[in-house]
Amino acid sequence: MAYNNTMNILILFWVTFVYSFFGVSNSNHLPYDAIFNFGDSISDTGNQASFYTVPGNSSYGSTYFKQPSGRFSDGRLIIDFIAEAYGLPFLPAYKTLTKGQDVTKGVNFAFAGSTALNYNNYLNKSRILVPASNYSLGVQLKMFKEFRNSTCKSKKDCRSYFKKSLFLVGEIGGNDLSSHISQNFSNFRNVVPLVVAAITKATTTLIKEGAVEIVVPGNFPIGCGASLLALATGYGNKTENYDEFGCFKAFNTMAEYFNDKLIYSINTLRENYPNVKIIYFDYYNAAKRLYEAPEQYGFDKSKTLKACCGGPNTTVCSDPSKYINWDGPHLTEAAYRQIAKGLVEGPFANPPLKPASFKIA
Repeated sequence: MAYNNTMNILILFWVTFVYSFFGVSNSNHLPYDAIFNFGDSISDTGNQASFYTVPGNSSYGSTYFKQPSGRFSDGRLIIDFIAEAYGLPFLPAYKTLTKGQDVTKGVNFAFAGSTALNYNNYLNKSRILVPASNYSLGVQLKMFKEFRNSTCKSKKDCRSYFKKSLFLVGEIGGNDLSSHISQNFSNFRNVVPLVVAAITKATTTLIKEGAVEIVVPGNFPIGCGASLLALATGYGNKTENYDEFGCFKAFNTMAEYFNDKLIYSINTLRENYPNVKIIYFDYYNAAKRLYEAPEQYGFDKSKTLKACCGGPNTTVCSDPSKYINWDGPHLTEAAYRQIAKGLVEGPFANPPLKPASFKIA
């Protein structure tokens, strides 16, 4: 009898060892079965790029992918680091999907240049920039529904699938804000409620589709971005216009105002849908700390507000990892890594995400 018990214990030990060492399991051991993402160029992994050919010598993607990757950075984006942290593959761009491709781990609907508001809202408007893309948040939701209809066998299957998935609605709205920057900011405060309403509507739509864990990110400290800092010179170079870190205060105030309104709307959604976990990603403070203490995160203090490159065909800095800004409106992989760590590991996600499977190195 003792011999049999000993053998059973040994067998149990080896089975446990094999499963843990070789990872023999199904997808249920991961916190999320899939990730679905909506947004603009901050998280586009190839949708816009699917419409044109990027030169092979482009510096975009050079740090990690060693070639153009459809991303507006030198390497991975926040969404890439999040996928890695939860043991999931990089999200394929919806516009690049091929027949038979495995999409069970998630899809990316984000499209560079897109806005939260419908594209038609920007046509024939004075002093308002027309967005670079007509793939607004509403259009992205239509693509999501096309995906749903072609993937799920039934509505019940879809709801079960989405219940185990993580949804990210943005960052979106940054292009709306940029389009409304004017000499007196008169258009800005008028558009914020409309943008927030569009994001809220999209979030509500996903909840009704079966999503139970949704991330809604705020906006970045846009007054620290290289491209808008260049634009800020048109408002005068008075010292009082800039904070102690060199960021243009008026633009950051715009972002803070937008974020406050978005948080208020998120809190209302939480009251209306108490069984849904709605997470706010504080992009503003997760990024602002990099500008405030760059050396603490490995960046060069003298290059904090400078861009590593000025665009696809311009000279690139020798070491992008020392820069926060990549090309002006977008950040470097090094900056996105630090922001992702603050979101996944805390404290910039409220409430926190599920514990990640892997650390962001």
